[in-house]
Amino acid sequence: MNSKPERDVEKSYPLPEFIAKLRRLADALETGERFEIQIASERISVPVRAICNIEHERTDDAEEIEFQIKWSKSQQ
Repeated sequence: MNSKPERDVEKSYPLPEFIAKLRRLADALETGERFEIQIASERISVPVRAICNIEHERTDDAEEIEFQIKWSKSQQ
C-alpha cells in the first residue's frame, strides 16, 4: 500500500494569495468539482464529498477561526 507520512503543517500566505485560494475553493464547491491546492510544496486533491465546517477557538489571550475541509482516505 502506498501511504503518505502523517503531516501537520500550518502555512501563512499573503492576503491576495489567501483570497485567491478561497475563491478557487468556493468555485469548486459551487460547481461540485474536486478542489486541488498546493500547501507547503505538497499538492492535495480534495474530493467532492469532503465535509466543510468552521471552527472557533478562544483562549484568554487569543481567538482563532479555522475553515476546515475533512474527508476519509476511502473518499479519495
